[in-house]
Amino acid sequence: MSKRTIYILLLIIFNIAIDQISKAIARVNLAPYEEINILGSYFTLNNVENKGAFLGLGSDFNPTLKLILLLVLPVVVLGFVLRMVLTDKTLDKISILGFTAIIGGGIANVYDRILYGSVTDFLHIDLGGVFKTGIFNVADMSVMFGLGCLLWSNFKSKEKTQIEAN
Repeated sequence: MSKRTIYILLLIIFNIAIDQISKAIARVNLAPYEEINILGSYFTLNNVENKGAFLGLGSDFNPTLKLILLLVLPVVVLGFVLRMVLTDKTLDKISILGFTAIIGGGIANVYDRILYGSVTDFLHIDLGGVFKTGIFNVADMSVMFGLGCLLWSNFKSKEKTQIEAN
């Protein structure tokens, strides 16, 4: 196994571990629907079991559709992306970091759906006005971080291509 493959797998495992540890702590220390103010009402902890996907979307789907859209499809997509990351040697380090964060966060949430039938969400930010999140977890943060890395890498790559073209 190459150093690159080990690096990729360790990053994914790290993402899954941090998420699962944080969720275990939340499940033990927060009662369902309990709200604890950390920074006033700006940052709170709330233990919510999300039976759907992002912001609860799909929680009222019939069981078969839920199984396909919230378990089977994500596993297939995550497997495809993992295979691509492991085999595409042209990916830059920022893209690898982004993809591993997305894969790790995705696997962590799928793991919850398989084990518990829902995903534990417990973080909430409300800075008033437009900047207010739904309740989320570390896996969600990992996925968003990964998307940010991929966007950054893409813009950096386009910038480099334009400089080379001139």
